This record gives sequence, C-alpha cells and structure tokens, in this order.
Amino acid sequence: MQLEGQDRFLFRFMMGVVALVVAAALLGFVVVPTIQGARAGLDVWTSVCRALGIAPGSPSAATPQNTAQAQPSSNVVWSPFVIDDLARPNPQVAQDLAQNLCAACHGETGTSPAPDFPHLSGQSALAIYKQLHDFKSGARQNPQMSPVAQQLTEEQMLAMSNHYASLARGTLDRRLDWVADPVTDQLVRTGDTARGIPGCQSCHGTGAGGPMETPTLSGQRETYLKAQLTAFAQGQRKNDVFNRMRDIASRLTPAEIEALARYYAAQ
Repeated sequence: MQLEGQDRFLFRFMMGVVALVVAAALLGFVVVPTIQGARAGLDVWTSVCRALGIAPGSPSAATPQNTAQAQPSSNVVWSPFVIDDLARPNPQVAQDLAQNLCAACHGETGTSPAPDFPHLSGQSALAIYKQLHDFKSGARQNPQMSPVAQQLTEEQMLAMSNHYASLARGTLDRRLDWVADPVTDQLVRTGDTARGIPGCQSCHGTGAGGPMETPTLSGQRETYLKAQLTAFAQGQRKNDVFNRMRDIASRLTPAEIEALARYYAAQ
C-alpha cells in the first residue's frame, strides 16, 4: 500500500528527526569525546564511557589522583553518656591530677599564673573536655599540652573537665560589663554583616545558640586569646568544627583581634 502525500511527508520528517538525534548523539558522545580524550592521552572506549557517565572523570582531561588524607577537625562524639559523665564529679581522680599535673601551668585553682596559658577555673566542662580530647587525638597541637593529654585516660579527661568547670571563675552566661570602643563593641554584639562576621556573642553570649562546646571568653588571658585568634586566622589551629573560627578570624584585622582579646580579658 502506497503512502498518501501527507503520510509520506510525516514519515520523512520523523526519519529526519531520528537521523538528527543519532548524528547529535554520535557527535556528542563519540566524536567530540574521542578527540578530547586523544589530547588527554585517553583511549576511545574510556573517553566514550566518561562522556556517557558510565566511568568517572571528564574525557577532556585525565583525572588527577588525589592522595590527600582526610584530616577531621575533631573526632569528639557528644553522646548522652559523655554529657552525663561530664556532670559527675570524680574528686579522687581530679584533685590528684590538678595538683601534680596541671597546677604548674594553670595554677592550683585553675587561674593561670602565666599569660600564655588559659584560665580553666569556671570554664565550660564541655569546652575543656573537647580541647583535651583534641590534644589527645592530635586534632589540636601544642608542645606542652599534646604530650600531657596523650597520657590521660577517658576517665581522667572527664574528671578534670568537671573539676575545673565547678570552680568559681567565669561562666558562659556572664554579663558584659566593660564597654569598649564602638567598633569593637559592634564586633562583639552584632558583628559586621558586610564582611560576613557574626557577633562574638551569638555563640559566646548569654543564652546563645552556639555549639555546645563553646568556651567562656570573659576574663580569659589577653595574650592567650590573641594567640588563639591569630592561630585560627592563619590556619595554624584547625580543631574548630565546620571551620567556624578559622572563617571568622580570617576576616578580622590584626588590630581587631588585639582589640577583641583585650575586650574579653577586661570582663
């Protein structure tokens, strides 16, 4: 049976569309990838498979081999058991360690006698535990603290965190009493939106919704605070989860870092 004129036109049109699709497929998935793959030293089969998405990589270039090892910023796990244990005092373990191991740098009552070492008295138990854990795992490095923390057991880290947190100095809910210059005060309270800097108090302030391991800053050593902010800014300290502090500190000027350290030390 012969096709009518309209049917013949429709048939030819459909065949033309099919031919166009086949030609485009050959061009996009065979010809072009083959040419690109040849320039990158890839064989035809690999180039076509990459273009089709069957094999990983691009046919236009050889995929570079990544030999970097994953470096977690911290491997602390906040399980209900850890949080519960941090609230349980263990004076027998804590007092012995505090007097014989920690007092030389952090003072007998957790108030550091030297500007380079932080006060521990009244610090958040969660903050102390995380830092001890990070020193032990190597996520945070320090010539004095790393070898000390690596000797501590889980029980000892929990006991020490609870011990210093129970002492009188400092609290996350401490009120900011000292008013600084307007620029520093704004960085503390509201930040700088134009530069993507949140206010310090959004994590470190009263009732703030920051990470649970957020440390107390009020009354901390100025030299220590400046050193840590600088280390974050330069990427030398890397145990902040999700790169929070590294990102924020890198946007601060050296003068702002110094002013913020002075501000919190004066509280």
